[in-house]
Amino acid sequence: MNVRVRFLPDDVTTNAEVGEALLDVADRAGVFIPTGCLMGSCHACTVELEDGEVIRACLSAVPPGREELTIHLFSDPTW
Repeated sequence: MNVRVRFLPDDVTTNAEVGEALLDVADRAGVFIPTGCLMGSCHACTVELEDGEVIRACLSAVPPGREELTIHLFSDPTW
């Protein structure tokens, strides 16, 4: 099943498969999500979903049961 993934604030949209890693989706769309440890500990890849849930992109995949997923990127100058 395809899910439309929208990255804000740049309003970049791409299609993704359920279960596809968010970092892979972002990379394919040309969207940069900083990473550090790739284990969720350093919080470099923190993003926020449209419902306010804060997740680590390095540990997350496109969830089932949605037609669209909006991801709010944070800007952290240290990464």
